[in-house]
Formats: sequence, C-alpha cells, structure tokens
Amino acid sequence: MDNTFLAQFYGKSQNYTDIPNHLYKDYNVKKGLRNEDGTGVLVGLTRVADVVGYTYNEDGTKVDTEGTLFFRGIDINEIVKNRHDLRYIYEEACFLLLFGYLPKQKELENFCELLQENYELPDDFLEMNLLRMPGKNLMNKLQHAILTLYNYDEDPDNTDVYETLLKGIQIMAKLPSIACYAYQSKMHYYEHKSLIIHYPRKDYSTAENILYMLRSDSNFSKQEANLLDIMLLLHADHGGGNNSTFTNVVISSTDTDIYSAVSGSIGSLKGPRHGGANIKVALMMDTIISEIGYTRDDAKIKDIVLKLLNKQFYNKSGLVYGFGHAVYTLSDPRAEILRHYCGIVAHEKGREEEFEFYLRFERIVKETLMETKGLTACANVDFYSGFAYDMLGIPRDMFTPLFVISRMVGWLAHNLENKLYDGRIMRPATKYVGELNEYVPMEDR
Repeated sequence: MDNTFLAQFYGKSQNYTDIPNHLYKDYNVKKGLRNEDGTGVLVGLTRVADVVGYTYNEDGTKVDTEGTLFFRGIDINEIVKNRHDLRYIYEEACFLLLFGYLPKQKELENFCELLQENYELPDDFLEMNLLRMPGKNLMNKLQHAILTLYNYDEDPDNTDVYETLLKGIQIMAKLPSIACYAYQSKMHYYEHKSLIIHYPRKDYSTAENILYMLRSDSNFSKQEANLLDIMLLLHADHGGGNNSTFTNVVISSTDTDIYSAVSGSIGSLKGPRHGGANIKVALMMDTIISEIGYTRDDAKIKDIVLKLLNKQFYNKSGLVYGFGHAVYTLSDPRAEILRHYCGIVAHEKGREEEFEFYLRFERIVKETLMETKGLTACANVDFYSGFAYDMLGIPRDMFTPLFVISRMVGWLAHNLENKLYDGRIMRPATKYVGELNEYVPMEDR
C-alpha cells in the first residue's frame, strides 16, 4: 500500500501542532524536568541512594565537586574498600539498598541463599519462551520474558509491599538466567552458533553465574568474577531521578503489578541515552583505535579529539562519548573505581597497552575540553564499562541486559519506598497552549 499520503498529512500537521520554544520559559515549564542550571526538578523524596556532583554557595550558585554516590547514606567507595567477601559484594549492596542497613554475616548468608533458591526458571519456561521464541533484540526479549513470568505467578496482581518485595527478589534471582539464555538462543537462531545451556549453580554468586552461563567452557578467574561483581554493584542504583527508576515508580504508582513496572523500566533503559551509552563508547573507541592504534603520541590523540568535537570524525555528532554527566562534574565515582579494577584485570590478561591508551585518552579529552570550551567534564562509568566487559569476554549484545540485572534491585527499592511513604498515583500536569477552535462539519471543511 502506498503511504505517501501519510507524509503529506504529517507535513500539513506542523501548521497546527507546533509549540514555540519561548512558551516553555513563559510558563516556567522545565524541558526534560531540568532546571536552567541543568539540575533535575525535584519530584520526590528518597532514603535509598543519593548522587552528589555539586553543592551550592550561600548565594545559590552551583559549585562543582568531586562526585560521590551513596547507598543508604554510605559512600560506595567505603563499600568497595571495606568488603569482607570477594564473592558477594553485589549481594551485600542489594541487601543494603532493600533493607536500609548493612547485613551481619548470617543475614547476608540467608539473603544469598534466598536468591540462590530462586535462580531456576519455572518448568518449561526456557523451552517455551526463550528457545522457541528467540528475540532479535535482547532488551525487548527481557521485557517479554518478565511479562511472561506474570503467568507463572499464582497471585501476580498482589501489590502489597511485602508481596512486591518477594516477587521482586524472585525476578532479581532469575534475570541472569533469562538474559544469558536469551543471548544463547539469539546466537543459535540468528547466527547459527552452537547452542550451549548451563544451568545456574546455587553455590555461585550472581557475578559468577553470569560468567558461568555465558562461557562455553564455564571457566573464569577470581579476578574476572570480582570485576563483574564490582560492576554490578556500581550499576545497582543511581537515585530516584534516573529515567528507568522514575519510570518504575510512575508505573507502579497506578497500583499495577511488579512485572509491568519492571518491563517498563527495561524499555526505558534500552534507550541509548540511558542504558545503551557504553555501547556508543565501545563503537567510538573501536573507530579511534583502528585509526591511530594504541599510540603514545599525545598530539595524535588530541587531533582525534578535536576532530570529534568539530564534527569531523566518527559519527560527526560533536560528542565524545563516555564524558560528561547530568549530575557528576569533577568526577564520576563509579568510573574512578572501575578504572582501578580494569587495571588489575588488564594486567592479568596482558592488555596493559590498551588500558594505558584509555588512560591517556581520558586525560587528553579533559584537557582539550577545558582548553577549547572551558568545560570541566569527567569520564563517566560508560567510558570504562565497555572495556571492562570486553576484557571479560562479554558480548556487546549483553552490555545493556547486564545493566538490567544490576539495576533491578534499585528499581525494586524505590518501588517499595514509594508504596510505603508516598502512595499516590504520579499525576503531573501539562499546560495547554493550543487555540480553541469550533468544530467544522465535514461538508464545510
């Protein structure tokens, strides 16, 4: 069917649907829920996590500071530095985010056992919903799989706070298997790769099981598992204002089921402006390295950076992916931690040359942005996460699904908090700025 008429309708519609930009300022409407200084509009209160990248002077002006991420008021640097167990740092962070306090040894063991007991998928779920129905896009497949779990729940519409906690923990436990099997199914069906299914081990942590299920030989080193464990921790939560968490709270405020809320969050996280950013960094770095190699020549690197900024290289967007953040200014604490652990694994795998190139590139981007634009821009977590995943042999198709696995606990924690202490349906307003028109009968149009 010829749909060219639709383009004509769309073109004509611009005469009736345009909203002049000045109206946003006239009515004090915040585009993207952002204030003029780039800070986010306050839409709620939380005690789950806090993202700090600036402070205010007495006169109200914003002052850039070193970035800090707090989980329940505890600096994540302290969580990483003082961890007592190299295997369950992510699970310890999950406990903290959900219950508000650091667990004692027995409490952490009980929590880990609960997750491990729920690793397995329902009977026939793998065969019916993943192997027989592979998805071209893993994020869409995750949405489908989460919504399908609704059908295996005897009381899926129960939105009681405690029931939501139980259901959410079960989803957390099953997500690694769902993501890994969705990937294996996709590779088998669309790429004609060998289909290898490893069932999760109940004596493994979340990070260990991901590596175990993804790799054909199931082998991994302690340093590899530790790096992935750290990465899961770093992505576990980022406050209530990030898009996917806000989406979860908005959806759940209607008193709908947890499966619908989580599916909506996954859809939000799929977007390249949110969860897919590390893939953009990886693709950009591939192009840069193919152009200049792992050069130690600062001038060559600066030349590439200038070309990126001047829209003369790569996708000509004028952006250097992996730098800058909506909140962090001088530094992203997640990037600082990840940089350190990337160095450890790079040494283990003989990839020091590549790691050192990332360090030089980061330094020169910062210097060039300050020199040419007067901007202070830090490397964000996405700059190093793609490199880290690559060292772990994790395919790019799995980058954003891994974000889902780690962030599920944050979605759940904010979901529960909103149920407990807000409880109202999220109902913001918009200002109508169109004209009032009379209805015109068909014969007079």
